[in-house]
Amino acid sequence: MATYTLNINGQSREVEADPATPVLWVLRDNLQLVGTKFGCGIAQCGACTVHLNDNAVRSCQLPVSAVGEQEITTIEGLSENGDHPVQKAWLETDVYQCGYCQAGQIMTASALLKKNPNPTDAEIENAMHGNICRCGTYSRIKKAVKMAANSES
Repeated sequence: MATYTLNINGQSREVEADPATPVLWVLRDNLQLVGTKFGCGIAQCGACTVHLNDNAVRSCQLPVSAVGEQEITTIEGLSENGDHPVQKAWLETDVYQCGYCQAGQIMTASALLKKNPNPTDAEIENAMHGNICRCGTYSRIKKAVKMAANSES
């Protein structure tokens, strides 16, 4: 076990964990930040996506020892009141069905829009590729990303 001081959602948080423990489990088990979901455990579905220095990363395969001083943002830290443009577009577009993948989808979309505020359809599809939605809401996801992009411009 080792002690880590992590910058999570703008706050310094100290945790004790095995260096190989994935960030996903540190967030969920040590810090009770359960918005980030476990999906596949092999970084293939996107349910566990968080931001690491504003980049979308899969937390199920990121060992806590690799984080260092980088800033982690979870779905809980994306906005204080759920009013981030992507979150608002998700609701307005009625993306949710079961909702399990949505935190990861929203984190991937918000990272895209931070880097590219006016993405083309192909850029949206490329960025969102690999985030699996078992309910098949892909057309609504793309519509919501475009809506969020337009609201930020």
